[in-house]
Amino acid sequence: MASSVNPTVRRRRLGQELRRLRELKGMTAEEVAERLLVSQSKISRLENGRRSISQRDVRDLCGVYEVEDARLVESLMQMAKDSRQQGWWHAFGDIPYSVYIGLETDAASLRVYEPQVVPGLLQTRGYAEALITGALPESSPADVDKRVSVRVRRQERVNTPDQPLRLWAVIDESALRRVVGGKVLMREQLEHLVELSQLPHVTVQVLPFGMGAHPGISGHYAILEFPEATDSSVVYIEGVTSDLYLEKANDVQKYSVMYEHLRAQALNAEQTREFIAEIAKEYAR
Repeated sequence: MASSVNPTVRRRRLGQELRRLRELKGMTAEEVAERLLVSQSKISRLENGRRSISQRDVRDLCGVYEVEDARLVESLMQMAKDSRQQGWWHAFGDIPYSVYIGLETDAASLRVYEPQVVPGLLQTRGYAEALITGALPESSPADVDKRVSVRVRRQERVNTPDQPLRLWAVIDESALRRVVGGKVLMREQLEHLVELSQLPHVTVQVLPFGMGAHPGISGHYAILEFPEATDSSVVYIEGVTSDLYLEKANDVQKYSVMYEHLRAQALNAEQTREFIAEIAKEYAR
């Protein structure tokens, strides 16, 4: 569940504030980097929350920006301290997509389009294990178990009655037809999907093959929105070796419009449940 000191979100908020101070000073990231004898990429990563930030970094940047408000400096220093605390996911060791987990943990809503598999937050443990094993054939059983455990822990945001994540998932029919782990497991997964889709904060829509070409044909993406107005929405695109996070208003708007087209072309919630239930019956034969 969301934490009031989520380190990922604290880094984002702190980075946004540092960017604001730099822009008020009328300085470019290159100029700041030159003053502090660091790389421009470090300044950029500090501002977008992708890099851990120390209290010394905050002190040095406030010095460059000539911040005279002692209370503001103290507040930023405290945010830097909080941002270095560990989230629950750190207990599982090195997780490649830990930045995303931090964002998801604090998000108020999540819109996801999934063309190939059932979205992670809606997977059964058996499906998740079979999927990860197949997707990462060189991973050890211990690593697979760790990844599955993290995925199950993430699902608490959906299953908890206390401030649950508002989840909207558009799933391509291919995700329902791809037999992951065998027919018995697939039937269990689809029945689980139907069950979760009846929760008031979860909406599932299927995009049938018959719809042909559509705006999501290029692949998976997710849009995260946060309860605090100062936290900008994020578009997340997962990669094989690295992930992409888009936060510019224009980028988020484009993906949001694309998502509206996907929702309009997909079956509605009730049609989706019937559609999934029929496919689940096929796996019982």
